[in-house]
Amino acid sequence: MLLIYLPLIFALAGLALYTVLAGADFGAGMWQLTAGGGADAQRIRNHAHESMAPVWEANHVWLVFVLTVMWTAYPSAFGSIASTLSIPLFIAAIGIIFRGGTYALQSGTSTPREVRAVDTTFAISSVLTPFALGAAVGGIASLRVPLGNAAGDLVTSWLNPTSILIGALAVAASAYLAAVYLSADAVRLGHPELVRAFRARALVAGVLAGLIAVAGLVVLHSDAHRLYNRLVDGPGLPALIVSIVAGAVALGLVWRGRFELARYAAAVAVAAIIAGWGLAQQPLVLVDLTIRQAAAPHDTLVVVVVAVLGGAVILLPSLGLLFALLLRGGFDPGQAGRGVARAPAPHAVIASSAAGLAGRLAVACLIAGIGLLTVAEAGWAHAIGVVSLLAFVVAGFVAVRPAELARDPDEVNPTRRGA
Repeated sequence: MLLIYLPLIFALAGLALYTVLAGADFGAGMWQLTAGGGADAQRIRNHAHESMAPVWEANHVWLVFVLTVMWTAYPSAFGSIASTLSIPLFIAAIGIIFRGGTYALQSGTSTPREVRAVDTTFAISSVLTPFALGAAVGGIASLRVPLGNAAGDLVTSWLNPTSILIGALAVAASAYLAAVYLSADAVRLGHPELVRAFRARALVAGVLAGLIAVAGLVVLHSDAHRLYNRLVDGPGLPALIVSIVAGAVALGLVWRGRFELARYAAAVAVAAIIAGWGLAQQPLVLVDLTIRQAAAPHDTLVVVVVAVLGGAVILLPSLGLLFALLLRGGFDPGQAGRGVARAPAPHAVIASSAAGLAGRLAVACLIAGIGLLTVAEAGWAHAIGVVSLLAFVVAGFVAVRPAELARDPDEVNPTRRGA
């Protein structure tokens, strides 16, 4: 029973991480768009770009993760969503591509006109992408996506009151997250003028996001009544309460200038919205499709769960290292030569990751082997499980091999030197 829900839980967790992390990246682009003119505006733009540049690409890992899990574990639902909501998903994809292109082009700009063109493209994409993704979520949440290839209306499925509401909320929440994160980064860098600028923006965006969320309950009451009922008086209520409390705490922390703590409270508030939607919508995926009906065959679900757990052993430490370096200032401009905050050289990062890679690979193979041999039923799954366990033995031996095996024989036995 739990197996049919696990991939969906993974997908919702990935969507929450994408909203919290990539949302801040999109929000930074919005503040670049509204910075205005003059030297102060240019400092705001530079700060937003330099803070997000090291991690913007890694943030999109979670979107790829969500799409892959849904495609594999719930193929009928994924096909229906991708076809009916093809327009907003296409807009979002174009926005992501254009934003990535601007990161690459920005370093090559030389004239003010080129800089304005790149900055404008980046900023507009930063607004369109979260709105389009939010509108797509609104189409699913309001049950406007039926089962079948493009079975729903290609326009009203994502241009409706609920979709516009969630799209606007996604834009406002992204701006809020970005302002909070950029305030914390400005404190670390010691730029009080940027702290004041982004603190004001965080307060305005936070209040606006809260007002949109409250007004959204009225919209849901008239346009998506089932979702409304299950949010305010059903399984989604605990998540709704967590979101409200965390949002209020985050605003209070921003007001007091406690931006590092506000960073996490704001992330919890936004992630709780995703959790509330998932709890309120289940057991439905689409208007005429339940989670059980949408789920792939048993062995496919097993492979998805095993792959996610095994991959997490390798992926999460790498992402943890990246964000730890970011939060400690390892990527800050001018940090080279300042000791602890200095970003490690590429070969040092590779060497550091390689030191524990065998152990992480062994754990991943062990999870895959046990999962495929004990839960799956197909012969091909058992074959992969056996190979995974053999790989676990090899990787485990490499990870825990005696230190003497890696040392020079003459160092282990000095008497051999005279032999």
